[in-house]
Parts: sequence; C-alpha cells; structure tokens
Amino acid sequence: MRRLLAFIAVFAASLLFAAPAALATSPHFIRAAGSLNGNGSLTVSFKEAGLGTNQNIAYTLSADASVTYVCVNKGGANPSASNKTTLAGPVSASGTFSSGKNGQVTASLTVYPPSAGDFTCPPGQSLQIAEVSYTNVLLTDTTNGISIAVDDAISGCLLPRVRGAC
Repeated sequence: MRRLLAFIAVFAASLLFAAPAALATSPHFIRAAGSLNGNGSLTVSFKEAGLGTNQNIAYTLSADASVTYVCVNKGGANPSASNKTTLAGPVSASGTFSSGKNGQVTASLTVYPPSAGDFTCPPGQSLQIAEVSYTNVLLTDTTNGISIAVDDAISGCLLPRVRGAC
C-alpha cells in the first residue's frame, strides 16, 4: 500500500511541476522596433514573453516596400532623371526561435526591398538604392496568433550626398 501511495504522490508531483512549464500562459509582445540599414533593408528587433519554457515560436515580418534605384556616375551624381526606377511591393521574412528557460524570445528579422529586376545602368555608372520606404510593418507570432504593428512608416534617403538621387 505504501508503494502505491508513494507512486501516486510522485506521479502527481511530476504533473504539477512539469505541465505549467510547457504551456504558454499569456504570450505578449514587450517591444518591437524597426531600423533602416545602409543596404536598404529593414530590421525589426523584438521581445515577446509569456511563451512557456523551451517552445519553438514562429514569426513573420511583413511590410509594403517602395524603393528607388538610381545610376550614379564616377563624379558622384545621378546624371539623368531617366536613370531612376521606383519599384513597390510586399516583402516578408520568417524565422523560428526558442523561448528558452525563461519563456521569452528576444530576436530580430530582416526584410529586403524589391530587387531592381532588369533595370541596369550604362557603362561607367553603378546601380544603387537612393530611397526606400516601408509601410504597414507588422510582426506576427504565427504560433500563438498575435501581432504587433511596428511603425506607420520607416523611410530614408540612402544617398544624401548624391546630387539628384533623392
């Protein structure tokens, strides 16, 4: 009888201490902020808590992007208005991160602007990103179905010293 009671006590204790660690109690974003990089990409760094211990959490970063490519000559100028093209479209990135022992994820995801496609520059000029803009930036924890809007718009001129670029 003692062995049976001891077994039941050990089994009940293991359920009591193991189960809560595996469940997400209250997933929520603590912060999410975006920053524009020199190559025109957007990195969103974030922290989410209330996820449970050692859970794999999937995220998607999405935005609407607009980018202007220009041709820059050796003199550091955009010599012709026709040497520009502006492209726009949705961009996204995904990643999966472990919540670790503390039930939190601190990570970042990066999206890139649409490529220049078949837009090319004449000989002696280099193709560069002049301006980029990201709107409707949204980070989603797809595992738990929650999202956070990052910023209304993140934009910038990447070639402020190139005459005629921005």
